[in-house]
Amino acid sequence: MSNPVLNFCIRLMKWLPVVFITLIVLWSYYAYVVEMCVFAITSLPQKVVYLVLYHVFFLIFVWSYYQTIFAPVGKPAQEFYLSKADVDRLEHEDREDRQQQYLAQMAKDLPLVTRTIGGSIRYCEPCQLIKPDRCHHCSMCGTCVLKMDHHCPWVNNCVGYSNYKFFVLFLGYGLLYCIYVAGTSVEYFIKFWNKELDDTIGNGRFHILFLFFAAAMFSISLVSLFGYHLYLVFSNRTTLESFRTPMFRHGPDKDGFNLGSSNNLKEVFGEDRRLWFLPVFTSLGDGLKFPTRVQYDPSEPAPTDSPATESPDSPDSVGFGDGMSFPTRRTSEDSHQLLNDRQRWAEEGEGDVSDRETALTTVQPPGRSRMHVEAET
Repeated sequence: MSNPVLNFCIRLMKWLPVVFITLIVLWSYYAYVVEMCVFAITSLPQKVVYLVLYHVFFLIFVWSYYQTIFAPVGKPAQEFYLSKADVDRLEHEDREDRQQQYLAQMAKDLPLVTRTIGGSIRYCEPCQLIKPDRCHHCSMCGTCVLKMDHHCPWVNNCVGYSNYKFFVLFLGYGLLYCIYVAGTSVEYFIKFWNKELDDTIGNGRFHILFLFFAAAMFSISLVSLFGYHLYLVFSNRTTLESFRTPMFRHGPDKDGFNLGSSNNLKEVFGEDRRLWFLPVFTSLGDGLKFPTRVQYDPSEPAPTDSPATESPDSPDSVGFGDGMSFPTRRTSEDSHQLLNDRQRWAEEGEGDVSDRETALTTVQPPGRSRMHVEAET
């Protein structure tokens, strides 16, 4: 039984990065508005211009940050969840091939084009559902997240289908905010070093000094992160997919969801260009299915619904039909609650992100079977 006090402390700790960022932003507001604009700047027109522009950047940045934090995590629709009878049937089946057949039968009417690296239906045991395309289980949030990109501690939320636009805008406006603050405070930073600032502002000089340093450092960090996510938007990939190529019916394809730069941009920001730069939800689709570069016939059975078999000529490859074979990366053995007491993984996590999906490609010793769970961290 879980300890409620411990769980409360863990939830509280998860908010510390958000509190840290909030305190930094509030301090920057005080340092810029009060210490620099009110006390350090002597020209009234300059004060007005600086303050008006500053509040435009500040408000749009805070709005985007708020939306990223508090946007509800996109969860799969009810049709992807297994009934209690289906779960019991799956758990009490000892044979791998029969378990795969059950999952394939349950998923035959669902809009799925991706599979595990072993060619199986992607199943999440904690949530007891068949995962939609691009959906992954987040161990931090304890749920499956539609089009999951990553779990971000700085917003204490998963970044995915429901808030990815907000996250990209948050990075972009955060970068603009830092560049504006650094650009307008550099003059007074130089005056500080030349001892030209009015002595009447007292310790306010140090606020301006650290304001410039903080804005410059955050600008350097944000420019690379923002640039990377723009690349992901225009190539229609998530952070997870950039580290591990999605597996489709015909095999792995890193550009499987790539529809061209223009269509990729619209998929995240929507059709109405007037709303692109506002942190309001305009992303296309429902997060459950996505257009692909290769068109699939829903009535055609997927070649990977059956267990992938190893090529006799290459024991380290897995076949996916059409005469194609792809190498697998084998890592340590592990165990879980379904499908195989000692199951050998056919894929491994990247860095601190682990997308370990059901792999049903090896023959296991007889015994109660187990099914693997995907866990994103």
